[in-house]
Amino acid sequence: MQTSSKGTYTGMMHCATGILRNEGPLAFYKGTLTPLLGIGVCVSIQFGALESTKRFFAARNLANGIGGEGGKTLTGGQVFTAGVLAGLANGFVSGPVEHIRIRLQTQSSVKPEYNGPLHAIKKIYAAHGIPGVFKGQGVTFAREAVGYGVYFMTYEKLVQREMAQTGIKREQLSPLKAVLYGAAAGYALWAVIYPIDMIKSRMQTDGFSAVTGQKYKSSIDCVRKVWRTEGLPAFTRGLTPTLIRSPFANGATFLGFEMASRVLNSW
Repeated sequence: MQTSSKGTYTGMMHCATGILRNEGPLAFYKGTLTPLLGIGVCVSIQFGALESTKRFFAARNLANGIGGEGGKTLTGGQVFTAGVLAGLANGFVSGPVEHIRIRLQTQSSVKPEYNGPLHAIKKIYAAHGIPGVFKGQGVTFAREAVGYGVYFMTYEKLVQREMAQTGIKREQLSPLKAVLYGAAAGYALWAVIYPIDMIKSRMQTDGFSAVTGQKYKSSIDCVRKVWRTEGLPAFTRGLTPTLIRSPFANGATFLGFEMASRVLNSW
C-alpha cells in the first residue's frame, strides 16, 4: 500500500483480497526470508547499543550523584540519545535487509526479477555496487534514529513510572506490563516515523537510474513529488495494517528483552 500509486487500493481489505485473487496465499509471504534471517542481528544490535549507552550514562550519573541507585534512572534525554545511537547502529543492517525484502515483496509473481534474497543481492550488487544494495540508506538512518529514540524513551519512561509508583525493582516488572509498555512504545514509534517509512519504501522500490525508471533523485525530491501528485493521504497509506501488527511485535520484543535480561543477570 505504501508503494502503490494513488487509487490502486481503496483500503487494507481491498489490497489483501486483490493480492489473494491475483497471486494466491503464498504472495503474503514474499520476501519473508530476508527479515527472518536479519531480524535477530538487527534486534541484537539495537539492544546491544542501547544497553551500552545506558550503562555509560548510568556511570556518569553515579559520578555526579544523580539517577538513584547506581545512577540507572536515566533522564528522558539520555534514554532518547541511547535510542538514537541504537537506531543508527541498527540501520547499517536494517537498510539493506529491508531493501531486499521490499524488492522481493513488490516484484511481479508472473515474471519475477529475483529468485530469492541471495539472487537479489548478487544481481543488484553486480549492476549497481554497494550503493545499490544500500539504496535509501539516508532516509533509513533518519527513520531509525528518530524512531528508536522515541521508541526506547517511551518504554523506559513507562517502566520508570511503574517502578516509582509501586516500589518494585526492574526484575519484578510483570510480563504483562512489559508487553503493554512495549505495545505503547511501538505505537509511539510508528506515530513519529510512518511518513518517513513510506518515503523509505518509495526510495527502495524506485529504479536505480533514469534507464531503469528512476522517479526520485533523492529523499527530498521524493517528498516533494509525492506531496504534489498524491497529497497528504499518501504519507499515511498503509498505516492501519501497521498499527494492527505493531502491538504484538513490539510487546513480544520487550517481553523477550526483559526475560532474557533476568536469565543473563542470574548467571
